[in-house]
Formats: sequence, structure tokens, C-alpha cells
Amino acid sequence: MPYAVVVGVDGSEPSAAAAEWAAREAHRSGRPLRLLHVGGTGSPAPGEPDTGGEPLPPSVLATRDHLASVLPGLELTCDQVPGNPAYALAAAGGRDGLLVLGSRGLGGFAGLLVGSVSLRVAGHANCPVVVLRAGADGQGEDSGDVVLGLDSDQACPDLIAFAFEQAAARGATLRVLESRKVPAGPYSAEGVVYQPEVREALEAAELTRLQEALAPWREKHPEVRVQAELTAWSAGRALVEASRSACLTVVGRRRPRLHPAAPWLGSVTHAVLHHAHGPVAVVPHD
Repeated sequence: MPYAVVVGVDGSEPSAAAAEWAAREAHRSGRPLRLLHVGGTGSPAPGEPDTGGEPLPPSVLATRDHLASVLPGLELTCDQVPGNPAYALAAAGGRDGLLVLGSRGLGGFAGLLVGSVSLRVAGHANCPVVVLRAGADGQGEDSGDVVLGLDSDQACPDLIAFAFEQAAARGATLRVLESRKVPAGPYSAEGVVYQPEVREALEAAELTRLQEALAPWREKHPEVRVQAELTAWSAGRALVEASRSACLTVVGRRRPRLHPAAPWLGSVTHAVLHHAHGPVAVVPHD
């Protein structure tokens, strides 16, 4: 049985939008979809499944029924579990599933619109987490590139594989961005003179290294058009800007080695989650 696409639902508009996105992803990938509501301790309503808690909110049931009607062939379940939302959702996807979350945007600063639950889940989960940021402008679209932020010095197989698989499933171009500062003027920071041809050779060498990091996955997915780019911008700024025309922006998050319970997103992933213009996938890796 394929691992499920799990989406957190609470009846809010952001969670309904996340459920729509998750349903399309499950349908496209042939995975079952699991709607998960965290909360409740009572008995289920007559005729409803035993959720392990009080009756599911009518808005959650409405989301379930809507998805079942528009995608009748989709394997769909709707569950309720007690506990802390962040920890329950982080555990729900296991290591091989996919978690999808909306954000209520409860922060007090304009533009910083990812809620604490989404941040905690993205920092704790062992599977990829897709966050649809509240107020972003490309959440319902499946057109556009898949954008991957990559450091070719630490090219993680899980991160690259996920981005290639998403691009292949969508028939999308995979746009790979790496932030590299190649000397832009006639002098380096150390005062060494760089002729234009030397600078061009340095840029070509960096781009070659990036292409080599992608080579194994290009062989595995020859159907995916890959556009590899170096940018002098900071990684966070470049990815946020690229997300304007992306159907999905993919970033990595290293699993902590010494303190597994401690969430760690990193400054680039944190910035992209808060400011991207469309869905962001956070892929944990060792």
C-alpha cells in the first residue's frame, strides 16, 4: 500500500485550501489521502466513523464530502486524534508519507504569516512537509516550475530525488538554484586582479559542479527538463523571488544528530516559508 498524503484540517479556510492541494497531489501520485483533525475526546456522532474523540466539526466533514464528490476515485479517510496538534501531525506522516498544512497566519508581522504549528511540524516531521502560506498568491495553481534550492557542496539525495519526482509527476521544468558569490569586479576581496575571462571560467566551473551533482537524477528522469542556475543573491532572496512563477518551491532541512526532538529549519528554509509566493516543500535529510 502506498504511503498516504496526510493533510491537517480544522475547518478553517487555509486548511480547506491545503486539503484541496493535498487531494490533487494524492490523485496525481496514486496515494491515499488522509484528512486528520487533531482534538476531541468524546463519542462520534451517529452514523459517523469512530474517530477516537468527539464528533468531527461539520466544516471538516464538509471538506471531506466535497473532496469525495470532486475526486470520486480517490481513496479518502477522515480521522480525528487527541493531543498536541504539532506533535500529532508531525508523527502522522511517518518517514515515507507526505504532510500538507495550511497556515492561519497568527503572527503579528506583515509577511511573516506562517503559524507556530506549521513551523513546528516542518521542523519535526520525518517526511516532507508542504506548507501553503496564508496570503500567498500561488496556492491553488499547479502550473509553473518546480524550484529547488541546492548547495552542491552538500547535495542531499533525498532532497534532489523529491524535487525530480515532483517535477516528473507534474510534467514541469525543474529549476535548480544555487547561491554562489563569484567575484563580480576586476578585484577580489583579497585584492587579486580577476580578468573577465578568469571570472567567466570560475562561473563555468561552479556551474559544472552543480550539473555534476544533478547528473544521477537526470539519468533517472530523462523526461524532466532541468534548468540549473547560479545566483549571486542570497539563497533565501533568490528562492522567494523564483517562487513567484513556481508551482512548488523545495528546500531542505537537516535532521539534528544530537537532539532529535529539537526542531531545526535553518535560516534559508525559515525565510522561504515566511515569504514564498506559493507552496513550499520542506524535505528532511541526514
